Amino acid sequence: MKLREPMPELEGAVEWLNGQVTKEDLIGEKPSLIHYWSISCHLCKEAMPQVNEFRDAYKDKLNVVAVHMPRSENDLDIDEIKKVADEHDITQPIFVDSQLKLADAFQNEYVPAYYVFDKDGQLRHFQAGGGGMKMLEKRVNRVLGELEKKE
Repeated sequence: MKLREPMPELEGAVEWLNGQVTKEDLIGEKPSLIHYWSISCHLCKEAMPQVNEFRDAYKDKLNVVAVHMPRSENDLDIDEIKKVADEHDITQPIFVDSQLKLADAFQNEYVPAYYVFDKDGQLRHFQAGGGGMKMLEKRVNRVLGELEKKE
């Protein structure tokens, strides 16, 4: 995806965990962070406490959605995904993308990967790989700052 492109529809999940959301639910009121992770991804698990901290700190200002993207056959077990999500306190909605339909729509090949959309659903920031939470926070704050200026 390129910057300023619209958020794709959230379609093709084999299952949703912790509730389901649509693109329409995410657009309009506040920006959104959509983050990709996988149960076999060590960096994802390492970053999860920071993602959760972020989710909780911004809960009134930011929508957060997790996307589980499998990297191998072993990542397709729904019970294992639920177990790892519980272990890592992933309470936000989780789109289980076992057929890679959302990954294709996002043109995403990475875990972890983070997409920040403004309240109008335009992509404003993308980053992949471990670390970089400071940069992510800066980008989210920039989008939130723009929102406050408009109000």
